[in-house]
Amino acid sequence: MPVLLDAVKQFKAGLGETLHSIYAFGSVARREAIAGKSDLNLTIIAKRPLNASEQSVLSTIRLRLASRHAVISIVDLKVVEIGEVLSIESIFTWGFWLKHCCICLYGDDLSTRFGLFEASWDIAKSLNGDIGDELSRYRKKIMATKVVQNYLDYCEYISKKMLWSCFSLVMHREQNLALSIEQCAEAFIKYYPEKELEVERLFILASRQQVPKKASLFMMDSFGGWIVSEFDRIDRKIG
Repeated sequence: MPVLLDAVKQFKAGLGETLHSIYAFGSVARREAIAGKSDLNLTIIAKRPLNASEQSVLSTIRLRLASRHAVISIVDLKVVEIGEVLSIESIFTWGFWLKHCCICLYGDDLSTRFGLFEASWDIAKSLNGDIGDELSRYRKKIMATKVVQNYLDYCEYISKKMLWSCFSLVMHREQNLALSIEQCAEAFIKYYPEKELEVERLFILASRQQVPKKASLFMMDSFGGWIVSEFDRIDRKIG
């Protein structure tokens, strides 16, 4: 896939010795990407925290890749320092992420340092326990933006985050992993059939169909608030 080769080339040149490894996740990693519609989702692992200049370089490369390659819609980056990835506190977060959700494109594949994980509440919390903070952050972004493209980007991100969070609510009961938002929805609705309409509305936002701000904010406040409350309820029960 030319865009992946270009991405590796540019990040190697842009970060130099600071770059440790690059991973793809999402539809590209699953080989289910749709040309012109799917995002290119990458995880960048650095040998040390990036300075402001290096962060600017990453931003420039991200925009350049999206403009050069029409087969992808946007480039989404997760950037983390290797020390955090290998820390004992991050086993359920980065260990699980690299082992089960990513493929290594370049560098020392850190996924080989971890064993296989079983679906559990600890992993669910590690992956999506931040849903409350993300809802608050993206609510502010949506309220502030006047650029349609940015608005659609924000709606797509937070709706997908909510769908993954929905799956996190049932992961420990499913004892299985979901690899797409469609699988997330299917598993979630088995346990919460009364939330099917809300899930359908999330897919509308995820499809980048433009809806009034008040509609997207209502979904974030009402259904998003319910997800946060359900997370808290389950956590009190399971611990």
